Amino acid sequence: MSLEWMSWRETPWMARTQPQRGLVQFCETAVATSRTAGSGEDFLKNCIPDALAELGADWCGLFGRTPEWSTHFSQGRQSPDSLPGELLSEVDDSRSGCFASAVSGDERPCLLIPVEGTKARVIGFWGRGLTSDLLPAAHVLGRAVSAGLSVVESCHDSAQRVARLKSTLEIAQTFSQEREPQPLLERIAEESTRLFDCDRASIFIWDQEARQLMACPALGVEGGTLWLPDNRGIVGDVIQNGDLIRVDDAYSDSRFDQSVDKASGYHTRTLLCVPLSDANGRRIGAFELINKNDGVFTPADEEGLVEFGRQAAISIQNSREREQLVRSNRELTAQVTGGTAIIGESAAIVALHGTIERLAETDLPVLILGESGTGKEVAAQALHYRGSRAERPFIAVNCAALTETLLESELFGHEKGAFTDAHQMQKGKFELADGGTLFLDEIGDMSVGGQAKLLRVLEQKVITRVGGSQSIPINVRVIAATNADLAGMVSSKRFRQDLYYRLSVVTVEIPALRERPEDVIPLAEFFLEKFCRQANKKTLELAPDARRRLQAHAWPGNVRELRNLMERVAFLTKGERVEANDIAFILSPQQDAFDDLAEGVGLTEATARFQQEYIRRAVKRVRGNMSDAARILGLHRSNLYRKMRQLGMDVSDKP
Repeated sequence: MSLEWMSWRETPWMARTQPQRGLVQFCETAVATSRTAGSGEDFLKNCIPDALAELGADWCGLFGRTPEWSTHFSQGRQSPDSLPGELLSEVDDSRSGCFASAVSGDERPCLLIPVEGTKARVIGFWGRGLTSDLLPAAHVLGRAVSAGLSVVESCHDSAQRVARLKSTLEIAQTFSQEREPQPLLERIAEESTRLFDCDRASIFIWDQEARQLMACPALGVEGGTLWLPDNRGIVGDVIQNGDLIRVDDAYSDSRFDQSVDKASGYHTRTLLCVPLSDANGRRIGAFELINKNDGVFTPADEEGLVEFGRQAAISIQNSREREQLVRSNRELTAQVTGGTAIIGESAAIVALHGTIERLAETDLPVLILGESGTGKEVAAQALHYRGSRAERPFIAVNCAALTETLLESELFGHEKGAFTDAHQMQKGKFELADGGTLFLDEIGDMSVGGQAKLLRVLEQKVITRVGGSQSIPINVRVIAATNADLAGMVSSKRFRQDLYYRLSVVTVEIPALRERPEDVIPLAEFFLEKFCRQANKKTLELAPDARRRLQAHAWPGNVRELRNLMERVAFLTKGERVEANDIAFILSPQQDAFDDLAEGVGLTEATARFQQEYIRRAVKRVRGNMSDAARILGLHRSNLYRKMRQLGMDVSDKP
């Protein structure tokens, strides 16, 4: 195969060859045709027959590289069996025309001319009568065809730009109606593939703090969502630099990260990626189109995607703000109705307030200890809502209510088909709490297997859904609570020591209500006001006798028991204040305190023992303040001392 080359610069505008008059006429016809042609294909259909006649060629083709060379348009007889890909690439890269005596097993000579004004397109002529002397004339024909195509495509791009802008605005209106971020991302990606005639699209949301990109939808990727470092690949370049990037041959671009293709089996050829910015100009992500269905992405596509991305960014931002507003409203309602209020005047509660204020601004794991009903979840909520994560979710999980298998699905989520009833993908509590707080209640009841999986997540800060393999990064503060003796469970090998140390970086203990009797009345009044408001009635007042009876009760169910009582009282009390009789049913003494009363004990002795125990409890509840104890018992202080002496008790007997 012999080759002869001629560059565009070496070609006279009108070659001095035999078909000179024909070339002039061809150029004039090409210009006139380009003004009326509806498309590039229409233009070529009208012009190429004249070009074949001028050169005496049998066949003509317009070739494009996307990334392999293929025929975009052809006309004439006997097309070549195969395209000379390497030679076409040389012509395109050098921007020089070429004559070849024979190529790719075809005995016919050919003339190959680059299309002026654009890369990755070449015009080729095949014919037995072609010679190297016709190379200048072929250049002139190529110039005329290039100019005509440029006019047609420019007009087409303008019309397409107008139509695309109209579609963009119409689509943006539908986006504004979407309330949830995830479906919105999927809709935007779906519409963009139609609007830009490409195979796939992904929107990357930037988590700047975690230095991660979340791509959704990520077609062909398990779960439809992909997490990537924010400095990897072409998308990473766009995120970091804020520049649009177009790639016509992905695998020849060193910036392209092939790992996703290798994992999914997909082959990326062409791509276009633009940054997404919010109304304040801050980058929030990137928008990527993959594999233009016909050829490569064009400057018109670039302009269109920038505008489409601007509308998409506004819609994403609005959706995020709506989601945050709904969450904030829900959380504010919870706070207003007392969901996160820690009520009390005791020294223990005052100290608890100070501890929570100090811990709220940190991300340290916290282990909350206390009997059932003391308000461990309320303390966890206070840690969340008073800290920097207050605008993100607070998710609570009761570990005691879940089996090991169910717990894993609940915490980490599952993929569709992971088990019999997994009809669709479901996010776990860790994902739902992203950016916020995950509260693990009754952590002591978690199975040993569940403890191991939880420890791995806390150390690696990534999760994997049940039935999946995709590693999902998480940003969650973990607060755990239990009424069990975890230290004792560690000693007896029922709780992992490494998990215990991981969770108990800071330990907060909430005392039982019986140990802080001065908090009983403030709590009762707080709950009474709350539930009277819900019952649409005036706040009830606690009568003095009712107050004494509330303080005398042992409250085995702690704050929860008191709360439930006040709820019943608020809805059922008929008068304007709560009398002792309204709460009399809580005064039954705990029977286990009198287990030593064996059969045969006389009534007098049993009565004396009961009175001794009852007085001891009253004194203990007020921390030894005999005046308060006398008031609870309905006695004067001097009468209380007299009664104690009658029962054989002494002041030293008080707790």
